[in-house]
Amino acid sequence: MKPPICEICDKRISDMENAGLVYFQKTKADEEWDRRVEEEGIIGHPPYADFFCKEHYILAKKYSKLPRGVAIVSIKRELKKNGQYFN
Repeated sequence: MKPPICEICDKRISDMENAGLVYFQKTKADEEWDRRVEEEGIIGHPPYADFFCKEHYILAKKYSKLPRGVAIVSIKRELKKNGQYFN
């Protein structure tokens, strides 16, 4: 697993209360990754999951039904629309 760093603001997450890992809708590539993990015993962070700090966790969960790439763009677009900035 990758370290708990917010995918939006790059903040290291030390307290998982109201923060955490969000799993997004799997793409065909993600399903292939899962298959390889199962068959080959690969260990690693799923490509369809990211950590989010408490400031971005609820928003990220709102987009969890989308594939990861689409969700991240949507989250950043919403933050920018609301006058918030990110890395």
